[in-house]
Amino acid sequence: MTIDTHDTPNANVALKKWAFAGLAALADSSPQGAGETLAALYHPEAHWRGSHPLNEMDGIDAIEQTVWQPLLTALPDLERRDLIFVGGRYHGQDFVAAMGHYCGTFQHDWLTIPATGRTLYIRYGEVHRIADGRIIESTCLWDMLDVIRQASFWPIAPSLGVEEMWPGPITGDGLVLHETDADASTANIAATLAMHKALADFDDHGILTRESLIAMPQKNHWHDKMMWYGPAGIGTARGLAGFVDCHQLPFRQAFPNRQGGAQITDRALGGHFIRIGDGKYSVTGGWPSVRAKHSGGNFLGTGPTGREVIMRVMDFYLHHEGLIRENWVPIDMLHLLLQMDVDVLDRMKSHFRRGFGPTS
Repeated sequence: MTIDTHDTPNANVALKKWAFAGLAALADSSPQGAGETLAALYHPEAHWRGSHPLNEMDGIDAIEQTVWQPLLTALPDLERRDLIFVGGRYHGQDFVAAMGHYCGTFQHDWLTIPATGRTLYIRYGEVHRIADGRIIESTCLWDMLDVIRQASFWPIAPSLGVEEMWPGPITGDGLVLHETDADASTANIAATLAMHKALADFDDHGILTRESLIAMPQKNHWHDKMMWYGPAGIGTARGLAGFVDCHQLPFRQAFPNRQGGAQITDRALGGHFIRIGDGKYSVTGGWPSVRAKHSGGNFLGTGPTGREVIMRVMDFYLHHEGLIRENWVPIDMLHLLLQMDVDVLDRMKSHFRRGFGPTS
C-alpha cells in the first residue's frame, strides 16, 4: 500500500492507520511469513536499530533473519499491544511513534536468554520514519533487561523505583489514529522542550541535592500527580520527589557533565532525531540522546569508571491539565551498562551455566 503523505488533507491520519495495522501484522506473522510482511511494510534498504544485543542493521533480509525470525520462534503466539501510537513531522520527515508491550509465551531461548515457558511481556518504545509509503528507518528500544528479569535473573543492584509493567495513559486515549488540533500539538512539544531546557540549565557543579532538584524550575512543568516510568534497572516513580529520588539525583551525580538531546547540535554526534507533538502527546528521542562521562558513583549500584558513554533514549509524554502528567522513558540499559563495564548478558550466561534460573 502506498501512502501519499503530502497531498491529502488527512495524510497523517492515513499514515498512522497504515503503520498501526502493518506493525500489528508483523508481530502476528509466523517465522516463515515474516519476510513477506516486512516486504509490504519496509523499504528494501531500510535501516533498523535497536537495543543491545541487536543494535544496527540494513536491509529487509537482515531485519528478518536477525530480529523477527528469532523473536517469532521464541514467542510463537506473539502479539503487539500498543498503549500509545502517535505521528508527526520533524525536519520535513514523517514519523510514527509507539509505546507498549509485545506479549507471548516464551517457549524457546531468545538472544541467549533462557525460555521460561511462561507469559513474557517485552516493553517497547519505537519510532519509525516513513518515506514513499514504506518504513525507511526503525528505532526500537526494547527493554531487554526486563526480559532478563522475567527470566528470573537480576544482574545489578536493586532498582530504586518500582519494577512493574508500564500502564497506558491515565486518560485512556493513547491510540491517536485521528486528526488532532495542530495548535495543541505545537504547544505540547514546545512545553516538553521548555522542560528539557530547565533540566539542561541546572548547574550540577553547583548545589546538587535532593532539595535543589525538587525546587528548581522543572517543578513548573510537572503535574502534582506526575508518573515517571523508567526502564528495568531504574523503575517507576510517583511525583517529582519520587522522580528525583529514584532516578534524577543518582543519574546527575554519576553523569554531571552530560549533554542531552537538545544540547547536541552536531547531528553527526547524535541528538534528537524526533521531536513531535500529536494532540495531548509529545515524543522525543535520540541515537544517542545523551553523551556523558561516567565520573560519579551510585547510579545502578556502580562506581565511577571514568569512561565516556552514550545513551539511547526515548521519551513519551502525556500533557494533561496544562502540565506533563506522565512520562514513559525507554532506555537501552544493556548498552549503557556495557559501557560501564557491566556485561549483563555475560553475567546471565554464567548464572544459568551454574544451574540457576527458570525451569520448565
